[in-house]
Amino acid sequence: MTTTGARTRRPRKSTATKSTGSKQRAPRAAEKAASEGDASATTAAQAERRMHDVDESQEAAERSADTALATPLDLLLSKAGSGPLRQFVPGMSGVRLAAGVARHPRVVAKRTAGLAYELTRVGLGRSQLAPAEKDRRFAEEGWAKNPALKRALQSYLALGAAARGLVDDAGLSWGDDQRMRFIVENVVEAAAPSNNPFLNPAVLKRTLDTGGGSLVAGSRRFVKDFATAPRVPSMVEADAFEVGRDIAVTPGAVVLRTDVFELIQYTPQTPKVRAVPMLIVPPTINKYYVIDLAEHRSLVEHLVQNGQQVFCISWRNPDVRHADWGLDTYGQAILEAMTACEKITRQKQTSIFGICSGGLIASMVLAHLAEIGQADRVAAYSLAVTVLDQERAGVTSALLSEEAAAASTLASKEKGYLDGRTLAEVFAWLRPNDLIWNYWVNNYLMGHAPKAFDILYWNADPVRMSAAMHRDFMDLAMRNALVKPGASTMLGTKVDLGRITTDSYIVAGIADHLCKWESCYQTTQLFGGDTKFVLSTSGHIAAMVNPPGNPKASFQTAPSGGGRQGSDNPKDTVKWLARAVKVKGSWWEDWTTWLAGRTGEERTAPRRLGNAKYAPLDKAPGTYVHDR
Repeated sequence: MTTTGARTRRPRKSTATKSTGSKQRAPRAAEKAASEGDASATTAAQAERRMHDVDESQEAAERSADTALATPLDLLLSKAGSGPLRQFVPGMSGVRLAAGVARHPRVVAKRTAGLAYELTRVGLGRSQLAPAEKDRRFAEEGWAKNPALKRALQSYLALGAAARGLVDDAGLSWGDDQRMRFIVENVVEAAAPSNNPFLNPAVLKRTLDTGGGSLVAGSRRFVKDFATAPRVPSMVEADAFEVGRDIAVTPGAVVLRTDVFELIQYTPQTPKVRAVPMLIVPPTINKYYVIDLAEHRSLVEHLVQNGQQVFCISWRNPDVRHADWGLDTYGQAILEAMTACEKITRQKQTSIFGICSGGLIASMVLAHLAEIGQADRVAAYSLAVTVLDQERAGVTSALLSEEAAAASTLASKEKGYLDGRTLAEVFAWLRPNDLIWNYWVNNYLMGHAPKAFDILYWNADPVRMSAAMHRDFMDLAMRNALVKPGASTMLGTKVDLGRITTDSYIVAGIADHLCKWESCYQTTQLFGGDTKFVLSTSGHIAAMVNPPGNPKASFQTAPSGGGRQGSDNPKDTVKWLARAVKVKGSWWEDWTTWLAGRTGEERTAPRRLGNAKYAPLDKAPGTYVHDR
C-alpha cells in the first residue's frame, strides 16, 4: 500500500536567499536583532566583532546540537514518557547520598570549613577562584573588574565545588553517583550568576543601551517559546530555513513510497559511479537530513561527488494510526529499501550506513540476514555514533529504572506514540548549559534572536515514535539484549551480532558527552569480520557533520588485520587509544576511500533515476520530511 503523505510547509520568507552553509547565515541573526530596536548592534565595531564570532558560534551550535543524537536513544525514552521533571527526583539515590555523607562526618566537616574559609577570602577580596578559561558565560570583563560581580562569581564557584565535593565524599555506587551528579550539576548550573539579569554585566549593559527594550523583546520570546511544547528556549527561529530550499538540497528523487518510509535516490554527480549502491538508514527520532544539510556541509553531497550511488530512507512521522509499528516494521522497511536499491542498480549487494537508532535497527537486520543465509547481500557496513552495548552507557543509563521504563511505555501505549517534542525537553535538560541557559541568556535576557544554524534547525525538527517502537527499544535497553546472542529477535530470527562478518567502519566522537565513544567502541567486540574503528576529535553532531576543509579536523584510527570478533581491536579502549594513529583532516575522506575498495568497480553513471518499477514520484527531499 502506498500513500502520498501529508505535506506541511513552513511559510517562506520573502527575503530568503539560498544559503551555502550556516556561516553565511549567522550575520543575518545580528540584522534581525538590530531590527528589534537594538541600536547598539548596528555599530560597525559590533558588526565586525560578530563576524569574527561566527566560527565560535558555529562550534557552540554544534555543541548545542550534540544532544540530539548524543545518547543511547532508548535509554532516554523512559524519561520522555513521563516528562523531563521526573529525572530530577533523586529517589533512593538521594537517601543513599545523605547516608553516605553521614558516614563521613569528619570529611564533611573539613569540606564545610574549607568552604567557609574560601567564602571569607571572597568577602575580603583575596580569593583566587576564577572560571575556566573557555567558560563563555563569564567572558564579559565586568566579571573580573567589578568587585561586587567578582565576589558573586567567586561565591558561586566555591559553593558549586562544595556541592560536587559532597557527592565525591558520599562514596556512592556508579548508578547512584551518576544520578546525583546529574541533579547537582543541574542545580549548580541553574544557580549561575550569569543567568540572573541583575548580576550579568552584559545583560545590564544591554538593558541600559536599549532602554529596557531588550527585556521586552526577551519577554515576548519567553511567552512564545513556553506556550507550546517543547517548553525550552528556542535554539533557532522556526522560519530560519526551509527544507528543500536552504537545506536538504542535494538533487534526487523519491523512487519508492510506502506507509513507513520514502526512499530517495540521489542524482550522480560524477561521470563514473561505483557499481554497488549505498543505503543510508537515518535515526528514527529526527528527520533524515542531518546527512544533507546546507551545501558544502552535506555528507550525501560528499558521497555523490566521490562516485557513490546513494539512496536514503526518509522515515514517516508516525501518529496514533501507526501505534503498532515496532522493530520488525522498521527492519522490514530496510529490507524493502535494500531490494529497491538492488533492482534499480541491477546489483545483488548494497552498502549500508546506519546512524544512531537507525544503526541499531540496521545491525539487527544484518544479523537477521546472516541467520537466513543472505549475509552477502551487504557489501560493506558503516555505523556512526551508535551504541549497541548499553552497559554503563552514560548518565542516561544511570537514570533508567524498571519502574520508569514501565510507566513510560504505558503512557505511550495509551497515546499511541511518543511525542518527539517531549523527548526534546528531556534532551535539553541533559545538557542545560548548552541547551537551556545559553539560550535563556541570549533569547530572554539579551533579547537577541537565536542565530540561524542548519544543525540547530534540524535538531528542532523532531518526529514522533510509535508506541510499539518505544516498547521495543525499552525492552532492548532494560535487558541490554543485543550483547547476548539470541536474546532479541528481528523478523522471527534470533539476533547474534557476532554473525555479522561484513567489513565494517565505525565512527564515534571523542568529545561526545553522552554517547560515550567507549560505548560505541564496544561494537568492535560484538561484530565479526574486519572492523575499523575511527575516533573523531569532535562531539556527536560535529562528528557527523565533518566536511573536509576544516583545519582543526582530525581523527584517530588503528590498523586492523581482518580478525573475527574484534581480535585486532583490544577490549580495553585505553589500549586501543595507545596504538591509534592521529590523522589530520575529516574522516569523510578516509571513509570514501574505504568504501571505494568495497563497493565494486566503476561504471558509467545512470542517465536517469529509478527504473520502470521504481519510477520517480517526487523530487528530493520528498513529502514525508515535511510531516509535522
